[in-house]
Amino acid sequence: MNYLENSPRIYLSPPHMSGNEQKYINQAFETNWIAPLGPNVDAFERELANYVGVKEAVAVSSGTAAIHLALSLLGVQQGDKVLCSSLTFVASANPILYQGAEPIFIDSEPETWNMSPQALSRALQDLAEKGELPKAVIVVHLYGQSAKMDEILEICNQYEIPIIEDAAESLGSSYKGIPTGTIGKFGVYSFNGNKIITTSGGGMLVSNDSNVLKKARFLATQSRDPAPHYQHSTKGFNYRLSNILAGIGRAQIEVLEDRVQARRAKYDIYNQELANLPGVFFMPELENTRSNRWLTTLTIDERVTQISVEKILEDLSCRNIEARPVWKPLHLQPLFEGAKYYPHSERENISEYLFNNGICLPSGSSLTIEDQYRVINCIKNTLNSRSDVFSIDDNKILFS
Repeated sequence: MNYLENSPRIYLSPPHMSGNEQKYINQAFETNWIAPLGPNVDAFERELANYVGVKEAVAVSSGTAAIHLALSLLGVQQGDKVLCSSLTFVASANPILYQGAEPIFIDSEPETWNMSPQALSRALQDLAEKGELPKAVIVVHLYGQSAKMDEILEICNQYEIPIIEDAAESLGSSYKGIPTGTIGKFGVYSFNGNKIITTSGGGMLVSNDSNVLKKARFLATQSRDPAPHYQHSTKGFNYRLSNILAGIGRAQIEVLEDRVQARRAKYDIYNQELANLPGVFFMPELENTRSNRWLTTLTIDERVTQISVEKILEDLSCRNIEARPVWKPLHLQPLFEGAKYYPHSERENISEYLFNNGICLPSGSSLTIEDQYRVINCIKNTLNSRSDVFSIDDNKILFS
């Protein structure tokens, strides 16, 4: 069923350049700051730190690298335990394995789709009774929506466990007026090509602890000791961001608020057109939070729609539209087979439900209104195909 295969491709979350990137790239070339580090890196760190309101930021090669540095700085090592959200991309947990530590996965809860405080509390109580408290908790702010940080902080503070906020998907989001990524001990951002702003590839580690971020810079530049020759007394990493890529980031951060507003506007249209359909439910936005709506996500209740997630994704694909399932929970991944997992409750496994019933829709800030209605009309057609109630012209924009 490829009858619309020649239609222009609609991507899930493509890069969206501002037009000002070339200025900073040219500056790097004109001054010959081509190697890693340089004025763009220094400025990008300052500008990002100022935007989110932290004392320090360290630009690195990826969000994954930032998580790895955070774990290293917290002294996580072979045999230690680290708790992590299960409903997330594998990059959130791979650094736990880099350190030889054991990941323990925590389920989501319904109001944010993020880490369940009650599952976290149960996990820490169990581990405390065994004398095996974790070295860190990695909380993911999924698809731009912040987790319930007050509850999570209270639980972790009770056991004196530091929090790493994986805010890779939530730059521009806030929790009770506080930017995500600035509430825990460390915050991590990603500038991968599909994120709300991009440096092509890159990330940032942030904290209000200037001393510990000084050590992060040391570790990220191969742990080179202060000496006239190359001397290294501890293991280091080649994790610093390129000066050229940081130039792209400088132009991108100038338009970050515009990008947030654009993605929220895409969500509003999807919600207006699809939320009234039986069996369709959008990812909630917790009260007193602002999601950047990096991706618009929804669930399909097949008991109501009589149409499966797989069928919707197939029909979108046939119309040259990229859409994806919600992240497969990490406790279900072959890589983590046998890992300990704490569900939301004995009868509720939220992350698995979201994986089995969730869809991520095209949400790029450059998505045109015409292309967005191609997506909307395809979904409406599919959901109504069982009854032949009506058919929608893919090229016609319809407003409810």
